[in-house]
Amino acid sequence: MKNQNEIINDLKGLINILNDGKVGFKEAVNHVKSEEVKSTFLEFSNERAAYADELKAHLLQHGASSDNDEGGVLGALHRSWLAIKETFSSNEDAAILEAIKTGEKAAIEKYDTVLKDYEDHADHYSLLKRQRDGIQSNLTKIKSLAAIYTD
Repeated sequence: MKNQNEIINDLKGLINILNDGKVGFKEAVNHVKSEEVKSTFLEFSNERAAYADELKAHLLQHGASSDNDEGGVLGALHRSWLAIKETFSSNEDAAILEAIKTGEKAAIEKYDTVLKDYEDHADHYSLLKRQRDGIQSNLTKIKSLAAIYTD
Protein backbone atom coordinates (compact mmCIF):
# COMPACT_ATOMS: atom_id res chain seq x y z
CA MET A 1 0.00 0.00 0.00
CA LYS A 2 1.28 3.45 -0.92
CA ASN A 3 1.85 6.16 1.64
CA GLN A 4 0.12 9.55 1.49
CA ASN A 5 3.06 11.22 -0.31
CA GLU A 6 3.06 8.59 -3.05
CA ILE A 7 -0.68 9.01 -3.56
CA ILE A 8 -0.28 12.78 -3.73
CA ASN A 9 2.52 12.33 -6.28
CA ASP A 10 0.23 10.12 -8.39
CA LEU A 11 -2.40 12.88 -8.41
CA LYS A 12 0.19 15.57 -9.20
CA GLY A 13 1.40 13.43 -12.10
CA LEU A 14 -2.15 13.30 -13.45
CA ILE A 15 -2.45 17.08 -13.04
CA ASN A 16 0.74 17.47 -15.11
CA ILE A 17 -0.73 15.30 -17.84
CA LEU A 18 -4.04 17.16 -17.78
CA ASN A 19 -2.25 20.49 -18.05
CA ASP A 20 -0.10 19.12 -20.88
CA GLY A 21 -3.31 18.24 -22.70
CA LYS A 22 -4.90 21.61 -21.96
CA VAL A 23 -1.91 23.51 -23.36
CA GLY A 24 -1.39 21.05 -26.22
CA PHE A 25 -4.97 21.32 -27.44
CA LYS A 26 -4.84 25.13 -27.27
CA GLU A 27 -1.60 25.18 -29.27
CA ALA A 28 -2.93 22.68 -31.81
CA VAL A 29 -5.88 24.98 -32.57
CA ASN A 30 -3.39 27.38 -34.18
CA HIS A 31 -2.10 24.69 -36.54
CA VAL A 32 -5.25 23.09 -37.91
CA LYS A 33 -7.45 24.37 -40.72
CA SER A 34 -10.72 22.59 -40.01
CA GLU A 35 -13.17 24.58 -37.91
CA GLU A 36 -14.61 21.30 -36.64
CA VAL A 37 -11.20 20.18 -35.39
CA LYS A 38 -10.49 23.62 -33.87
CA SER A 39 -13.80 23.55 -32.02
CA THR A 40 -13.16 20.02 -30.78
CA PHE A 41 -9.67 20.92 -29.54
CA LEU A 42 -10.97 23.98 -27.68
CA GLU A 43 -13.66 21.83 -26.05
CA PHE A 44 -11.06 19.24 -25.00
CA SER A 45 -8.71 21.95 -23.69
CA ASN A 46 -11.47 23.37 -21.49
CA GLU A 47 -12.36 19.89 -20.29
CA ARG A 48 -8.73 19.21 -19.32
CA ALA A 49 -8.62 22.50 -17.38
CA ALA A 50 -11.76 21.46 -15.48
CA TYR A 51 -10.31 18.00 -14.76
CA ALA A 52 -7.09 19.56 -13.44
CA ASP A 53 -9.11 21.90 -11.21
CA GLU A 54 -11.05 18.92 -9.83
CA LEU A 55 -7.84 17.10 -8.96
CA LYS A 56 -6.30 20.23 -7.44
CA ALA A 57 -9.36 20.60 -5.20
CA HIS A 58 -9.01 16.95 -4.22
CA LEU A 59 -5.32 17.49 -3.40
CA LEU A 60 -6.29 20.34 -1.08
CA GLN A 61 -8.56 17.93 0.79
CA HIS A 62 -5.45 15.80 1.35
CA GLY A 63 -3.42 18.77 2.60
CA ALA A 64 -1.39 19.19 -0.58
CA SER A 65 -1.43 21.55 -3.54
CA SER A 66 -0.27 21.79 -7.12
CA ASP A 67 0.72 25.08 -8.67
CA ASN A 68 1.33 23.48 -12.05
CA ASP A 69 -0.76 25.04 -14.80
CA GLU A 70 1.56 24.33 -17.73
CA GLY A 71 2.24 20.59 -17.64
CA GLY A 72 5.54 18.77 -17.54
CA VAL A 73 8.72 18.43 -19.54
CA LEU A 74 7.51 15.40 -21.50
CA GLY A 75 4.38 17.28 -22.51
CA ALA A 76 6.47 20.19 -23.75
CA LEU A 77 8.59 17.77 -25.78
CA HIS A 78 5.46 16.17 -27.24
CA ARG A 79 4.11 19.60 -28.23
CA SER A 80 7.45 20.43 -29.86
CA TRP A 81 7.29 17.16 -31.78
CA LEU A 82 3.74 18.02 -32.83
CA ALA A 83 4.96 21.37 -34.22
CA ILE A 84 7.85 19.74 -36.09
CA LYS A 85 5.57 17.06 -37.53
CA GLU A 86 3.08 19.71 -38.65
CA THR A 87 5.85 21.66 -40.39
CA PHE A 88 6.81 18.74 -42.61
CA SER A 89 3.35 17.36 -43.28
CA SER A 90 1.34 18.12 -46.38
CA ASN A 91 -1.86 17.46 -44.43
CA GLU A 92 -1.49 19.38 -41.16
CA ASP A 93 -4.86 18.38 -39.71
CA ALA A 94 -4.20 14.66 -40.17
CA ALA A 95 -0.65 14.92 -38.79
CA ILE A 96 -1.78 16.85 -35.74
CA LEU A 97 -4.67 14.48 -35.09
CA GLU A 98 -2.22 11.56 -35.20
CA ALA A 99 0.08 13.32 -32.73
CA ILE A 100 -2.86 14.13 -30.47
CA LYS A 101 -3.88 10.45 -30.50
CA THR A 102 -0.45 9.60 -29.12
CA GLY A 103 -0.86 12.08 -26.29
CA GLU A 104 -4.35 10.83 -25.44
CA LYS A 105 -3.14 7.23 -25.33
CA ALA A 106 -0.34 8.26 -22.94
CA ALA A 107 -2.85 10.02 -20.68
CA ILE A 108 -5.08 6.94 -20.60
CA GLU A 109 -2.10 4.74 -19.74
CA LYS A 110 -1.20 7.01 -16.81
CA TYR A 111 -4.78 6.93 -15.53
CA ASP A 112 -4.88 3.14 -15.92
CA THR A 113 -1.67 2.82 -13.89
CA VAL A 114 -3.10 4.93 -11.07
CA LEU A 115 -6.52 3.23 -11.19
CA LYS A 116 -4.87 -0.20 -10.98
CA ASP A 117 -4.03 0.66 -7.36
CA TYR A 118 -7.69 0.92 -6.36
CA GLU A 119 -6.96 0.44 -2.67
CA ASP A 120 -4.61 3.42 -2.67
CA HIS A 121 -7.06 5.66 -4.49
CA ALA A 122 -10.42 4.45 -3.13
CA ASP A 123 -11.56 7.89 -1.95
CA HIS A 124 -11.15 9.42 -5.40
CA TYR A 125 -11.48 6.34 -7.62
CA SER A 126 -14.81 7.43 -9.13
CA LEU A 127 -13.40 10.88 -9.98
CA LEU A 128 -10.35 9.36 -11.69
CA LYS A 129 -12.47 6.76 -13.50
CA ARG A 130 -14.85 9.45 -14.81
CA GLN A 131 -11.94 11.55 -16.06
CA ARG A 132 -10.23 8.54 -17.65
CA ASP A 133 -13.46 7.59 -19.41
CA GLY A 134 -13.81 11.17 -20.67
CA ILE A 135 -10.32 11.04 -22.15
CA GLN A 136 -11.15 7.67 -23.75
CA SER A 137 -14.26 9.21 -25.28
CA ASN A 138 -12.13 12.07 -26.62
CA LEU A 139 -9.69 9.58 -28.13
CA THR A 140 -12.56 7.87 -29.92
CA LYS A 141 -13.67 11.22 -31.36
CA ILE A 142 -10.10 12.07 -32.39
CA LYS A 143 -9.80 8.71 -34.18
CA SER A 144 -13.03 9.48 -36.05
CA LEU A 145 -11.76 12.92 -37.04
CA ALA A 146 -8.41 11.45 -38.11
CA ALA A 147 -10.25 9.01 -40.40
CA ILE A 148 -12.07 11.95 -42.00
CA TYR A 149 -9.03 14.18 -42.48
CA THR A 150 -6.51 11.54 -43.56
CA ASP A 151 -5.90 11.53 -47.30
